[in-house]
This record gives sequence, structure tokens and C-alpha cells, in this order.
Amino acid sequence: MAPKQSGRGAASEEELLLQDFSRSVSTKSAALFYGNAFIVSAIPIWLYWRIWQMDLFQSAVLFGVMTIASTWLVAMAYKNMKFILKHKVVQKREDAVAREVLRKLPEADNKKMSKKEKDERILWKKNEVADYEATTFSIFYNNTLFLVLIIVASFFLLKNFNPTVNYILSMGSSAGLIALLSTSR
Repeated sequence: MAPKQSGRGAASEEELLLQDFSRSVSTKSAALFYGNAFIVSAIPIWLYWRIWQMDLFQSAVLFGVMTIASTWLVAMAYKNMKFILKHKVVQKREDAVAREVLRKLPEADNKKMSKKEKDERILWKKNEVADYEATTFSIFYNNTLFLVLIIVASFFLLKNFNPTVNYILSMGSSAGLIALLSTSR
């Protein structure tokens, strides 16, 4: 059990550091992940409706179930990939962010500030930059991989199957594969 902190600032500082290194995402990131995952998971509905000629109303339950399952798996892949990438981005952007933060400080503030306060500002900015870059790249990478896998599975690997079976297998395997690949790093 951790020792109790006497000041409120130290406890909140530790909470912020723990939050930066945990796998949990903020509510804003979770909403962004699930929104993007839903959109990318719903795109294949058009493909199977217009190209594979599946009836939209007869297949609505199938489309709904597979879209929800795929949304969950893709969002999980986003979250896993973001966690992995965030630490890599912090390491690569460390020097540039430190220079930028110190450059933006007014000369008077720069001389008055303690080294600890400068380091805290730099750490906060590094985490902010890393969080943003890891989030956007995770979404881009997983969306691209998911859609490429859907196209390869539906038009090349499973082209001779019934469209319903093709849809179930291509959606399930594509979403499952990107979720699996996101945990292997």
C-alpha cells in the first residue's frame, strides 16, 4: 500500500503519471474509438448490399450483430495499438518537445521557474503530443488494415462462398485478426 501524501498536489501528480502509463483510455478517447470503429465496421454493409446483392432488410439482423461485434474488436485494437505507440512516440519526440516548451516560455518566466516545474511542463506536453499522435496513427493504421483485409477476404479468399457466409467470415476474421495483431506487440 502506498504511503499517504500530505499535500493534495503530490497525490494528483501521481494519479496523472499513473493515468499516462495505464491501458485505460479517457472517455473522450473511448468515444472517438467506438465512433470510428462503428463507421469502419459499417462500411462493408454497403459492399455486401450493393456488390454482393444481399438484401438490406432481410440481412439487417446479421449486419447489426456483425457490425457490433466488429466495432468492439476494432475499438479494442485501437486501444491496444495506442498504448504500444504512445511510449514509442514519447521516446522519439522527447527532445523536440522539450526544446519547443522551453522556447515558448517567456525569458522572465524561464529564469524564475524551478527545474522541477520546467520538467513537469515538458512531461505534460510530451504526454499530450504522444497521446494525440498515438491515437490518430492507431485509428489510421487499424482502419486501413481492417478494410484491406475485408477486401482481400471477400473478393479473393472467400469469393466462391455464399454472400452471407462470405460476410460473416470476412468480417469476423478481419476484425479478429487486427485485434489479435494489436496484442502481439
